[in-house]
Amino acid sequence: MGGDSTFGRVIRLVEEAEANRAEVQRVADRFSAYYLPIIAVIAALTYLFRRDPLATAAVLVVACSCSVALATPIALLASIGAGAKRGLLIKGGKHLEVLARADVLLVDKTGTLTLGRPLITDILPLNGASKEEVLLLAASAERYSEHPLAGAVRAAALERGIVARDPAEFEALPGSGVRARIDGQLVVVSSRRGVLQTVGSDEAAELEAQGKTLSIVLRDGVPVGILAAGDTPRADVPAAIDEIRRLGIREIELLTGDNARTAEAVAAPLGIRYRAGLLPEDKIAVVKEYQAAGRIVVMVGDGINDAPALAQADVGIAMGVAGSDAAIEAAHVALLRDDWMLVPQLLRIARRTMRIVKTNLAFTAVYNLVGLSLAAFGLLPPILAAGAQSLPDLGILANSSRLLRQR
Repeated sequence: MGGDSTFGRVIRLVEEAEANRAEVQRVADRFSAYYLPIIAVIAALTYLFRRDPLATAAVLVVACSCSVALATPIALLASIGAGAKRGLLIKGGKHLEVLARADVLLVDKTGTLTLGRPLITDILPLNGASKEEVLLLAASAERYSEHPLAGAVRAAALERGIVARDPAEFEALPGSGVRARIDGQLVVVSSRRGVLQTVGSDEAAELEAQGKTLSIVLRDGVPVGILAAGDTPRADVPAAIDEIRRLGIREIELLTGDNARTAEAVAAPLGIRYRAGLLPEDKIAVVKEYQAAGRIVVMVGDGINDAPALAQADVGIAMGVAGSDAAIEAAHVALLRDDWMLVPQLLRIARRTMRIVKTNLAFTAVYNLVGLSLAAFGLLPPILAAGAQSLPDLGILANSSRLLRQR
């Protein structure tokens, strides 16, 4: 089986999860390295001051470095496993630690807040072109594009019996559209606001007011038509956004390459801010802007255009079902079910996990302190120390197992 197969990709993601250990786990690992010398010093002092070989042996026996090392990874593994069962592929414990402190949520529109299955609803011919000619040029130029709008254009052409031509040249313009050469003519399909404004169509403005996404088709630099596409908002998004707010994340913002009217039509019902007309590099700039202010940024997206921002965010979340391979690879968490309620559930899992980790570490510290003190003062015989040595591990396993029953 090759590395590009589903199994191969899962193996790579598991390896990545192992590499991306939480900072709290790294601290615990560093402490474990110093733990043995500390115990040796305590044992030496016990023998030096008490001259009691049994008390010294009890100190060495009761010391449990395993519990320190297990306190964090057992909890993280339990949560990663529990998340996987619910459709959350978490690529490492460190992302759970960051998620627990997140305070900003940035979201893409097409394919993220909407279903990502837009339909071409209107075709406005310009400069003497026909609707069929506009659709033929657009479908031919979009033939190799992976954007959902490109799929809508191809579907509209197929529905009308229009056979798209094979472009001699093709270039994707991230965040803008595509450029292709069709029968010797340079065809550009662009959603950039500046290009659309040059047309100045009242009918196009009305379509924008309805929240539709507009793309202009140019042939050798001359506008020949405008395509309007409508998409359906995801029904579970409002409830998920409300739940995210209840979890304490107040700063939620929509980032989209679409025009402001389309963005407002989606953002306004959700009560969130928006920034429209953004290129991929603009989205990265927004993420960096929040990070420069000391905020912990979570980004949710699904497309190739979102991949750079997903990678830049403190935690990137990809809509794994409908998302592009680039977005899934760049993100730190992938949603394996088409369900927006997984996002607040992920936040709850992260926060509960870190509470369990801190409980494990506190329990381990207190238990070892009490055990070492009793042993050093001769109050804990070696035989009881041997039995007590394994109890912290059992306690950590029992406490961490509660994460398997995430709600």
